Amino acid sequence: MTTVRENDESAAAGRGPAVLPSAEDPVARAGSELIGGPAGRRAISDRRGWWNPVRIIVLAAIVLFALGMAQKVPCYDHAWFFGANDQYTHACYSDIPHLFFARGFADDQVPYFDHIPNGISGGMGYLEYPVLTGLFMEIASWLTPHGSDLVHREQVYWLVNAAMLLVCAVVTVVAVARTHRRRPWDALLVALAPALALTATINWDLLAVALTAVGMLLWARSRPVAAGLLLGLATAAKLYPVLLLGPLLFLCLRGGRMRPYLKCVAAAAAAWLVADLPVMWLAWPGWKQFYSYSQTRGIDFGSVWLMISQRTGLPISVGLANGLATALMVLACLLIALLALGAPRRPRFAQLAFLVVAAFILTNKVYSPQYVLWLIPLAALARPRWRDFLIWQACEVMYFLGIWMYLSYTTGGNDKGLPMGGYDIAIALHLIGTAYLCFMVVRDAMRSGNDPVRLDGSDDPSGGVLDGAPDMVTLGGGRVAGGRRRASGRPAAPVPPDGRPLD
Repeated sequence: MTTVRENDESAAAGRGPAVLPSAEDPVARAGSELIGGPAGRRAISDRRGWWNPVRIIVLAAIVLFALGMAQKVPCYDHAWFFGANDQYTHACYSDIPHLFFARGFADDQVPYFDHIPNGISGGMGYLEYPVLTGLFMEIASWLTPHGSDLVHREQVYWLVNAAMLLVCAVVTVVAVARTHRRRPWDALLVALAPALALTATINWDLLAVALTAVGMLLWARSRPVAAGLLLGLATAAKLYPVLLLGPLLFLCLRGGRMRPYLKCVAAAAAAWLVADLPVMWLAWPGWKQFYSYSQTRGIDFGSVWLMISQRTGLPISVGLANGLATALMVLACLLIALLALGAPRRPRFAQLAFLVVAAFILTNKVYSPQYVLWLIPLAALARPRWRDFLIWQACEVMYFLGIWMYLSYTTGGNDKGLPMGGYDIAIALHLIGTAYLCFMVVRDAMRSGNDPVRLDGSDDPSGGVLDGAPDMVTLGGGRVAGGRRRASGRPAAPVPPDGRPLD
């Protein structure tokens, strides 16, 4: 007769019993009442059986993904094709069916190589996505049957992409579940995230999210070359994963682990070049479309710059927006570097990864609703607390509804929807929610006794070669004790006897 903790997969990894959220998180404990209450001390769970934590989490992710697809049914039936405003009033918009025709996939044009007529692309000329995302879109078009009925083909194209994106979602939750060996249940935050269900099939971001999650898992397993390869491929699908190499530099510097870091960076660069160089060499105008468009596009939906412009009535030029966004991002990166080197105890990799991506989102010229997918896995690893996660998710859901209601108001011609002032409030909610979660992560990094992941004495389960490493370089200079001990030399905070969190 063995307990749940003794039989979890994480216990089998040799790092102690798995952590049950209902034992340490008040919100998870209260939520568990819906399924019978927290697991008892003598509850039985056979890790060799079918229903282990990872499989339960995968099932939850599949169910939530299916609910998200069901939410798009009004658009699938008619709104994408015959009711332009209906796709906003039903909050079921997706880029996928629209770009099937608008980027030449319906006409079997080859991304990056074939120029798209202006009458179809709206002046874009070439596909404005990184290479691996373009390949993903192209493979989906190969699996879409030909025929004369364009509407039906667009529906099938969305379904094919949804199936492929579901695989990405499953890969993501499995990677998150296995990154912190003793905390597989933290991935349930990802699987049950409302914003995941609502935004998963808007665009193709889940491809980069999945590659990034696997890259972080491989880094956690002390495989820097493999981690670099995945992060390089993720960067070839979306630009944001390369940001993770920044905070990792300062963590490796502080922990004296520069050799694994350099291997990771070299592998990332090699993987990115392998993916991009053929298209770059053979179809330069098409390849650079993504990068040139990123520079030349003006301020757009969801950004702080749009809110400022709308509130003040002052136009913000492209050049000014680029300069301000870059300056603030550089400042944010400097502050993250100071945190990495100056915190009393070395922050965890997942904490700084979340902060750098969040900083990019907060300062960027545009915030598309699906960008929240970038942060969801990082948030689950950085601060696995249901209260804070759900507060942030509530803000993101309000923004998701706000942008579609605003577009309904501006395009419907009947003044029904959300006017500009209401949309600015939705933007503010998104910004405040993200900033709030950033604050909580920074607080954990500065006061490691509040860090949920470190309550059991762990150092950095996602840190790989950094886990338990002594501090070699800090802002104070010299060598200081690190690893599983605080900078002051006191042992890390143990799990409270009653399992309750300190905050």
